[in-house]
Amino acid sequence: MDLKKSAVVLAGGFSKRFGRDKCLVELAGKPLVVHALERVSNLVDERIVVVSSEAQRRALFNMLGSRARLVVDKYEGQSPLVGALTGFEIVQGEYSLLLPCDTPFVSSGVAELLFDLCVNRSAVIPRWPNGFIEPLQAVYRAESAAAAARVALEEGKHNLSSMIARMHRVRYLSTLVLQQLDPKLLTFFNVNTPIDLRRAESLIGKGR
Repeated sequence: MDLKKSAVVLAGGFSKRFGRDKCLVELAGKPLVVHALERVSNLVDERIVVVSSEAQRRALFNMLGSRARLVVDKYEGQSPLVGALTGFEIVQGEYSLLLPCDTPFVSSGVAELLFDLCVNRSAVIPRWPNGFIEPLQAVYRAESAAAAARVALEEGKHNLSSMIARMHRVRYLSTLVLQQLDPKLLTFFNVNTPIDLRRAESLIGKGR
């Protein structure tokens, strides 16, 4: 049975290097968050964008239209973990793809593989050969992840690694495997600075 799938995009962070909300930074005429959503829209049944304030929600509302449901963080302490928990608690899908708003080249092939491998798992998380993991481009069983995130927050932890450490049946997937689908692993490319934005513009110009 094809289980309902969700995408949770975290857009609550404020980028000092850009001087404004990074999700609103435009790339090729569209906000970064729209690029991320469009890359996975055909894979999921619902799209959730989590922001940290009502002001952010208003700023994004007209830009997103019907592309996604906008929700504001339910818990205090702005962090990826708070945003993730907010999303995991409201999704309808059993499995959720967690993404940051600043990855304009998310690979739909990689995302689809993560969904496929997450059945009967609590999470499937990409891992680099040096052991570094990509918790912000992973698929989670929403109920399991939400329970672990609540425990982590109750213990004063605010990073995603604290949530993952409290989860069972987590599978780590080597980025060497993912390179078969995305040879340059641009799926993990983040736009953090104006220099990154210029590189992204160049990649789009080359048809990436």
